[in-house]
Amino acid sequence: MTHFWNPSRKSPFSTRRVRNLVAAFTASLVLGGCSAVNHVMYKTTGDVMQGFSRDHTVPFLMESNDVAMGCAMSEATAPLLMSFGRVTNEPDQLAVMLYLSAGGCAEEEAREHELAALAALNAMNGNEAEDAMIRQKRAHSVAARRYYKAWQHHNAHYGNPADGECPDFDDDMDEFIYMAGLLSGLQALNAQIQSTSSIGVPANVGSIAARATSCLDNEKWWGAPMALRATVWAMIPGAQPEGENAFERLAIADDQGEVAGVRLPHVFHAIAALNKGDEAMVRSVIRDHAESIETTPANEQWRFVDAMATDMIVAVSDRLWVENTGHRTPMGQLGSFWDDQAEAVETMDLDDLL
Repeated sequence: MTHFWNPSRKSPFSTRRVRNLVAAFTASLVLGGCSAVNHVMYKTTGDVMQGFSRDHTVPFLMESNDVAMGCAMSEATAPLLMSFGRVTNEPDQLAVMLYLSAGGCAEEEAREHELAALAALNAMNGNEAEDAMIRQKRAHSVAARRYYKAWQHHNAHYGNPADGECPDFDDDMDEFIYMAGLLSGLQALNAQIQSTSSIGVPANVGSIAARATSCLDNEKWWGAPMALRATVWAMIPGAQPEGENAFERLAIADDQGEVAGVRLPHVFHAIAALNKGDEAMVRSVIRDHAESIETTPANEQWRFVDAMATDMIVAVSDRLWVENTGHRTPMGQLGSFWDDQAEAVETMDLDDLL
């Protein structure tokens, strides 16, 4: 039987195929257009978030004295804000602040574990002390990784300080973030040492950060650049230049920080004294800090930095108290110690009045 093709009759298969092709082509155009639109939206959002965070969120936080909230904010928002680096420029400056603060969160946790270990040793509980020490090292390992990320982002934005060139700063916040990045490098090395494990932080980071502080105005930044530099001199054998005295420099920086109401140099001084094993000097720094915060209000623009310094001084004081008494610094007694002699009180003999 012969079959003839009827041109007036449409093939269902052909029609369906054409419709599918058209639908697929249309979908590809729509989805491709959506993808392009989304990319532009994400990039714009990322640029806005980066600019807003640098110009408003960070300054707002620096005017606050709530260190714990700043810590929580950094840990909570770092993944979100850093993810914008996938669709726009890497937010290196913002990363310095986020990872430095997040590293401080982990270091605070490490200090808590250290206090638990000291309290357990005071109570003659060896197993509990050992467990706390292990947790302390783990927390220091986390802190080292975060600090080192801050250091890497610092170098990505400002250039490697080892090259010896100082960047051109756009404004005070730009200069402050540069200093924060130098601090993150020193903290990364210190945390790596405390963790007793290798995180990949180069051993010369401290020396590089110390030299780079010469790019900063020491008086403008409350003596902190010189304090950082002097701390490295005190801690690294052979780092101190001939004719310099690290602890004299630290004492001068202390005075600058006290006058400015940003007492960060006290922290560097205490760290250097602890490294030297000079408990009398550590106590003196703690007393000076306690007296200063009672007489000189914090700088309104940098309350957060001053509050952070006080938190770290309290942590040093707590360490001494727990080692010797089993408990932390009593409330309202920062600057005093368990073995302080009670001041002699003049008394009157009532018998002489009779």
